[in-house]
Amino acid sequence: MSKLSNVKGRIGYISDPKRQEHLYATFTTREDISFWNDLAKECQEEFRHYETEGKCIEARELIIALPEEYTQFDPKQVLEEFTTQFKKRYDVECVLALHHNKTKKNLHIHLIFSERRPLSEPEVKIASRSVFYDELGKRVRTKKEITGEDGKIREGCTAIKRSEAYESHLFSVKDEVFKSEAFLDESKQFYTALINRHIHEPEHKLQVFNPNSVYLPTKKIGKNNPKAAEIEADNAARQDWNRTADMALVSGIEESMIIKIRNEHVYDEATRSVQKHGWLPGLFRGIIQKAKEILMGLIRETEVPPKHILSVDMMEYRKMQKLMVKVQDEARAVKQLMHVELPKLEKQLSEITGLFKGKERKALTEKIEQTQQEIDRRMDRLPGILKADGYPDVQAFKRLYDDATLLVEQYNRDLAAWERQVRGEKQPQQAPPEKESVWKKLRDLEAEAKHRNDTRRQQTRPRSHDYDRGR
Repeated sequence: MSKLSNVKGRIGYISDPKRQEHLYATFTTREDISFWNDLAKECQEEFRHYETEGKCIEARELIIALPEEYTQFDPKQVLEEFTTQFKKRYDVECVLALHHNKTKKNLHIHLIFSERRPLSEPEVKIASRSVFYDELGKRVRTKKEITGEDGKIREGCTAIKRSEAYESHLFSVKDEVFKSEAFLDESKQFYTALINRHIHEPEHKLQVFNPNSVYLPTKKIGKNNPKAAEIEADNAARQDWNRTADMALVSGIEESMIIKIRNEHVYDEATRSVQKHGWLPGLFRGIIQKAKEILMGLIRETEVPPKHILSVDMMEYRKMQKLMVKVQDEARAVKQLMHVELPKLEKQLSEITGLFKGKERKALTEKIEQTQQEIDRRMDRLPGILKADGYPDVQAFKRLYDDATLLVEQYNRDLAAWERQVRGEKQPQQAPPEKESVWKKLRDLEAEAKHRNDTRRQQTRPRSHDYDRGR
């Protein structure tokens, strides 16, 4: 979300096909441009009246990223739905435009909206006595203060006689809700749910970053951002941590331990660094790298859990179990490459010396690079394996899998106890545990977990710097 100090100019810019390479459609709740002219005028007048510092904010703008699947839909219908929903929810006027960026890799909507609502009747203030304003529009007490040596009112000054209108309003005061972080959080949740309603492939559904997860958020790089290279490097470091966190979860490291390392060695270290040196992106990336190395050390010392042998044939759990085996196999392959193959190649490279060993060194260097690329590719696959089955990330799946495992293990214990009772007594005191009941609980558990993943984001507020996790 951004603040607009020239709403008419911004509307003209986003709606002009001559200035936009890929403008697909526009939509507005007010066809008459006079609404936005009057809004800008009243905002500016109030800004001068209160002598506020900075720039006058005439309206606000949301930029909403869309999945590429939305290119298959009618642009006008997309904007009409987004507009209708926003107007219904917040009861303010708005203008929307649907764009692609220059490289056609970023489909998005610009949504400009007013923070004020039009009054049913103009509010006019009548002067109970004469009112005087100087050249700056500031109210003064007496006529003498705006009178020149010739006895006439100076140019640019204003005198309003008693019973004349001295102030009128066409709009309400600004709605304070639009200034809050809660509004931006709510808008993210609201539009993410709306977008996902039309996305059928689970892996393509969007999600709002959850600050209570094990992951680090990444930042969107806007058009013509002078810090694009810096943000890109920063995002790469964050994504490197996120991949490592996935590896740690699959390797059996407790979620609480990963969050503890992230908080202590990333957030706390970054706070101390800022206090000491100011904000230096290079230092921050170094902090993430050190935290990642600590987490990698834990992964190196932790064996990937053995494949769980299930003694109860339950469809939902078997499906989860197969997914867990799949990601754990991928994690074992990564650990083999990372902790065995890569160090072996690096050791071989360090042992090659001499003037005539250039070709060998080059070949080994290329092999090391290929191995590192293979490690990155396989680590990126981990969340993808689960997203294809509807899980937003590794952390969400791991939580559900652990809960389901406890449920099944408890059933196995109850069943074993009943069987011992049968062998020891002719008539067991209790009925055997029902497999169908556990099956139903598993289905309910999975449904509840996926629902909780949606509602949990509504209960958490993203950080003020407006980051979203990029995978």
